[in-house]
Amino acid sequence: MKNEQMLASATSRRTLLAGVGSVGAVTALAACGTEADAPSTSSGAGATPTTGAPATTGAAATSAPATGGGSTADALAKTADIPVNGGKIFADQKVVVTQPTEGTFKCFSNICTHQGCPVTSVDGGAITCKCHNSIFSIEDGSPTSGPAKKALAQKQITVEGDSIVLG
Repeated sequence: MKNEQMLASATSRRTLLAGVGSVGAVTALAACGTEADAPSTSSGAGATPTTGAPATTGAAATSAPATGGGSTADALAKTADIPVNGGKIFADQKVVVTQPTEGTFKCFSNICTHQGCPVTSVDGGAITCKCHNSIFSIEDGSPTSGPAKKALAQKQITVEGDSIVLG
């Protein structure tokens, strides 16, 4: 009887290890997702603007005249910080803010829609993800080249005086 219990116990351990192996394989494969598997983004607090951090999908903005004070306490950036025909990546908030034409500001997720890497630069009218060389338009976040097929997600911003506020 004891041998039968040991055999059953050994079989249970093998079954358990086989299951864990399968879970490990599934986890490893999940890292190689598709565009539909890209992580969702949310805004965080306390981010510092950076250039060279990846950008995500989306392009939404509300523009107001870029004059006056604005709410600096909640400001993501000053309008003067965002170059015309360029933009700035805010890695902590997971967004990229662009200024396609003078006085027009757009905001997108900084996460590439191809495989979820953050975008790395904004320059010359393009948002670039260096992971797989996807390039997006600063005007609407649409892919212009590379493997990405979906636009960056739009994020809401408001221009209050000379301040750009997320949300």
